[in-house]
Amino acid sequence: MSFAWTPHRFSGGALALDVANSVVLRHDEARRIDRFDAPAQLEAFPQAAAAFCAERALFGDIIGPAPSNRSNFLELREAIDRYFRARVSGEIDDRLLVDLLEALARTLRGANGENGLDAATAHSVLRLIAMPDPERMKICSNCGWLFIDRSKNRSRAWCDMAVCGNRAKASRHYRRRKEEEAP
Repeated sequence: MSFAWTPHRFSGGALALDVANSVVLRHDEARRIDRFDAPAQLEAFPQAAAAFCAERALFGDIIGPAPSNRSNFLELREAIDRYFRARVSGEIDDRLLVDLLEALARTLRGANGENGLDAATAHSVLRLIAMPDPERMKICSNCGWLFIDRSKNRSRAWCDMAVCGNRAKASRHYRRRKEEEAP
């Protein structure tokens, strides 16, 4: 399957969320796609993050995680998703935070230097934990990705209006048309 890291793939608003969102359709086992399963995709991610990630000015050019630290990095990705998804849903428990911090520490210990994707992701996690207004973090109502709502009135419902917003609106329009046509 052909795949490219496009700006849409970095609509989370923070590197840690973009890393967590590298699993597409996470909660649909039949259609779930882990973009990091392909080593070439994981290797291409840092360059794309440097071009498209909202936090690119904070970390600059980065390199992929060391092969010896990839399993720690992937564990960190899963801990990021579990913790922040629970936090958005209001179902947070201290064990999820402990798990996230333990994964973060393991990843940092094996990080590929200060300019590694693993270290940059860990630092992004710490910024998100300390986020002054955590209610701005949301889950896309279309694809389920995590994102930060930076809109003035905090009403953003989709990770990316150009993709998920359009899909949701088109689906709603289609359903309305079908209802109008039904006898």
